[in-house]
This record gives sequence, C-alpha cells and structure tokens, in this order.
Amino acid sequence: MLNGPKIMSVMRRILRSRGPHHAQWMVTRRCNYRCRGCGVWADQESIELSTDEVERGLDILRDLGVWEIVFSGGNPLIRDDIGEILQYASRNFVTTVYDNGSLAEEKIESLRNVDFVAISVDTLDERKNDYLKGVPGAWNRAMHAIEALKGDGIPVGVSPTISQLNLYEIIDFTKHFVSRGIPVWYCFYWYDYPFENTMFPIGKKSDEYGISDKKTLADVCTNLMEMKKKNSNIYITHKTLDALRHLALTGERMWSCRALSNFLVIDHKGRVAGCHSQESLASIFELPKLWNSSRFRQLRREYNKCGNCAYLCYIFYSLHSGFSGNIQVLRDQWENTKSYMRSQTETKYQTS
Repeated sequence: MLNGPKIMSVMRRILRSRGPHHAQWMVTRRCNYRCRGCGVWADQESIELSTDEVERGLDILRDLGVWEIVFSGGNPLIRDDIGEILQYASRNFVTTVYDNGSLAEEKIESLRNVDFVAISVDTLDERKNDYLKGVPGAWNRAMHAIEALKGDGIPVGVSPTISQLNLYEIIDFTKHFVSRGIPVWYCFYWYDYPFENTMFPIGKKSDEYGISDKKTLADVCTNLMEMKKKNSNIYITHKTLDALRHLALTGERMWSCRALSNFLVIDHKGRVAGCHSQESLASIFELPKLWNSSRFRQLRREYNKCGNCAYLCYIFYSLHSGFSGNIQVLRDQWENTKSYMRSQTETKYQTS
C-alpha cells in the first residue's frame, strides 16, 4: 500500500536518478482468456523467469531509478509465485497488477501489498463482456472479484479498454463504478504496428474494435475531463485525455515517444525493449552496463521519432516524463490512494 515511507523512498529515487522511472513487466505469456482484441492467448509460452530471477531483475530496476512498476502478461496471477513477486516488488515500487477478473478473488492473499489491482471489464453488458473476453461467465467472475477485493480493503478498480464496441457507454460505465467508490483506469484499443522482430505481440488489428467515430471519442475525453474535476476515482490525467482528444480530432500527436528513456518493458524471459512492439535489446541482467551506452542513446533518438502506436500507457509515460512529470504522477498516485481510503472508510461507516 502506498504510504509515507514509500513516498519518501520514491522521492529520493526520482531526485537522484537519470534512469527510467516506469516499467511494465509482462511476467508470463500464459493466459486463461481468449480476448478478441488480443493475440497473446493464441501464442502462449510456458518458459519464464524463476522467482529469484524476477527478484534480481527488480533489484536492477530499483538501482536504475525505476519507481513504478506494472505487472501484466498474459495474466500475471497465473504464476504460482505471484504473491512472493508482488510482496518483493511492493517494498520499493508503486506496484500495479492486472487481472482479467478470473483469479483475483482466488489469489486475494497474494494481493495484500500492492498499490492497485486493475480488473479488466469493458462493459456493463454481461453478454457483450463475455463475448469480448471469449469466455462464458467472465463478467460475473470479474464483478465478484471487484466486490471481494474492495470488501477486504485491497485497492481495486476496473480497467476498460475503450474501443468502438463500448465507446458510447464509457461515460455511463464510469459513472456506475465511481459512484460506488471503485476507480476506473482506462486503456485504449490499439494494435501492433508490423515491426520486424517484435518482442511481444499483443494487440491485433480488428475493424470491430477500431474507433471510427472520432468525434464521439473526443467528446468522451472532454466529458471525462469535466467529471475528473469532481471525482478523483477517474484514474487518467487531464494531460493524457487532452492528448487523446487532440489525436481523435486532428490525427496529430501531442507527444514524442519516450520509450527506453522514461519507460521500458520486460517480457516473461527477462528480455528488455523500449516497447513491446520493438525488438528485444538485451537481458534485464545486462541492463546496467547498457543503459548509458551509445547504442541505447541512438535508439532513444529513433524511438523519439516513432509515431506508429497509440497505446494509452505509452502515451501517458511519454507525456509525464522528466522530473516534473514524475512528481505529478507520484502526487496523483498519492491523491488516488487517499481518495480510495476515504471511500473505503465511508462505505464501512454507511454499512455499519
């Protein structure tokens, strides 16, 4: 849980480090769902780093200056050792873990120390959600998991992927959850640009998902910005929403990619890349000697010019870069935590 001592530890790292600050670690490629907009489940692999290797990698990230880490996959909760990994990570990092809603309730003890659990739910329509997840009963399992974690005091929220399939209901979806004290943390449907030697393919191109109504997307961003002024359980920054709205209306990007500079990704084998669509560059265990190399400096310049994706997490990490950007993100994380704890207290008071 994000608290005063962790805030101070993170602040010290931000102040003294010129390294990356955010990492997404796809600790497994195994998945138990068949989501229609994702290609991970069609290309699963059981080989992955051991617990000790992941912990060694976390030490390296900490020493480089990383202070925020997101665990995803596949479904990271599939790993038998995920509780140990999350406990180790939470000592030094603001830690988020994703679940498709199938395992969080079962592994509730493994989630005690994380700062946020993001449950993937795309719609309030049970049948549509199960269709999108490719598994019957997905919606019910996710709803039960959210209530179980919230009732147990574990910071949990929903993470919808905004697409053409749910674009017209995102505002009502948001109102439904935030009115119940459940934060919403958004993703945005995108697909992998066909680079050669992609490290970790995720999004597959789909006309069904692709947003054709750009005007409504812009309106959704505007409405969320207004709603965010009154409700801190909307976990997306004004700056990110403004950039997404501008992209929808003009096709122009308000950011330059900061891959391998402000953020990086690691896969299940411990391979490092600027983003999952680029080729792997090294093992995480080689990262300390390569981070300041001329090769990495050249790659940062190349990535900075890349305009081939609009994955919301990469937009966010690119917009909120540098010292001021990281301080803003940390401040938002702290405010989100305090808001969540207040809502938990109010809920307990109302039901007592």
